[in-house]
Amino acid sequence: MQEKARKIVMDYFNAHADKTDKKQITMDDVFVVWFCKTLQNWKCLVSTSVSDGMYYEVTHNGDKGETYVDVYKKWENICVKD
Repeated sequence: MQEKARKIVMDYFNAHADKTDKKQITMDDVFVVWFCKTLQNWKCLVSTSVSDGMYYEVTHNGDKGETYVDVYKKWENICVKD
């Protein structure tokens, strides 16, 4: 499951990276930040070693046999005091 999520992200990045950057990543550049499995469904939060601020949410729907990818860019991290 986690291997599948990492491969999906690697393939996505390599297909969407700016061709002029001539940057391609391998599985060694992709890592799972968080993983959860419930029954036949699972979700992975995945990132890469590329410093582009992107992260990926890979969700598998076991009932439908489908996997979805949401791609996000982190804009900032702020502290909100209680």
